[in-house]
Amino acid sequence: DDSHSQSETNQRPNFLIIVADDLGWSDISPYGGEIHTPNLQKLADNGIRFIDFHTASTCSPSRAMLMSGTDHHIAGVGQMTETMQNFPDVWKDKPGYEGYLNFRVAALPEILQDAGYFTTMSGKWHLGMNPSQIPARRGFEDSFVLLPGGGNHYNYEISVPFLPRVYVRNSTYIDPNTLTDFYSTDYFTTELIESLKRNAMNRNVPFFAFLSFTAPHWPLQAPTDVIAKYKGIYDKGPSALRKARLENQQKLGILSRNISLPPDDTDEEGWNRLTSEEKAYSAKTMEVFAAMVDRVDQAIGRAVDYLNESNQFDNTVILFISDNGASGNTLVDVPISSPSQPGQYFNNSYENLGNKNSFVAYDPRWAHASTAPSRLFKGFLTEGGIRCPAIVHYPKLRSPLKISRAFTTVMDILPTVLDLANVPHPGTIFRNRTVITPRGKSWIPFLRQPRKYKR
Repeated sequence: DDSHSQSETNQRPNFLIIVADDLGWSDISPYGGEIHTPNLQKLADNGIRFIDFHTASTCSPSRAMLMSGTDHHIAGVGQMTETMQNFPDVWKDKPGYEGYLNFRVAALPEILQDAGYFTTMSGKWHLGMNPSQIPARRGFEDSFVLLPGGGNHYNYEISVPFLPRVYVRNSTYIDPNTLTDFYSTDYFTTELIESLKRNAMNRNVPFFAFLSFTAPHWPLQAPTDVIAKYKGIYDKGPSALRKARLENQQKLGILSRNISLPPDDTDEEGWNRLTSEEKAYSAKTMEVFAAMVDRVDQAIGRAVDYLNESNQFDNTVILFISDNGASGNTLVDVPISSPSQPGQYFNNSYENLGNKNSFVAYDPRWAHASTAPSRLFKGFLTEGGIRCPAIVHYPKLRSPLKISRAFTTVMDILPTVLDLANVPHPGTIFRNRTVITPRGKSWIPFLRQPRKYKR
């Protein structure tokens, strides 16, 4: 019946954009990983998997590109803010290096807000710390966010200044001690679902929702029962894991049989030199990492359940990405404000790994397995740093593709969302300021008729 399909096409879609933090390309099952991610698997099976999707090599530049649809050097985060603060003489007063999402770009939520969408966000912002730079000032009608780039997943504070706990609800900076029963992944998801419920009750307009996890970014912390699921799985070490994941990717048909692993830049032999205690400790850090990814998938399942229960699932475009490759930084290399010996404030014993008062990252060798089959990881411009998973699920999008091998970038998301929402980009004048138009391109014409784009 034509009238039915007509009304369906006229109904503006909702959007749920989900970003995982420092998740490697092969960490989830749709990309050959062994970590239990059934909800992402289902979205991938019924949606489209992107094999050649690219981001920046670090967190905030990728987020700036996501929000602006253009190069992060234009959008204000030409370099990680933390790095710029450490070397102010190099970047001070240079346009494009303001250290926050600047006002030379129209942010995606601003454009959709002006088009009548309810815009809401929960999780990591990392695009500005000052009151003029927070999500509430960049088009999010509703927001609960961690402003800096990461934090203790259990909101646990040690007795010396360490990672700043700066949480904001809309325009109000919150006392972090009032956030009880906190685990980042669970809390951010609950906040987002509650926000969507309020919109459904009060206004019932289409929504643009941004769920921005801080997991699986270090510190590696996860619920004990989830960690236990992975006991023993990583005992053979990172290079065995890397090989197993490549084999699985080839079995799934996402990579061809003739692809081989590039040389390992992370001292593969080093694993064999470890004592059995050291191996067990290292394997447990990977078990905790896996549990964090598992919990992210469970949280996505909760969001999908809400959309199904509220009859919004079929009309919601779900896009899942990671912001960059897995993190191979040992914590010694990371420029965070830390006491000279944070170890004295944390209990990083084998038994305590993953708890709120532990604070570890995993070894670069595990990061290299996370980005299999690519070379290196976050912070590098090799494929391991910038090739990320991307899954699009939207039942109303008719596409012959299940797997896209086209080169795509995080800058394409803004034009793709606007295309599906049928909202034009405002051009060069927006909210009484001059803005730069996006560089990215909508995926929709390609996804609908990929044959037209064959070279």
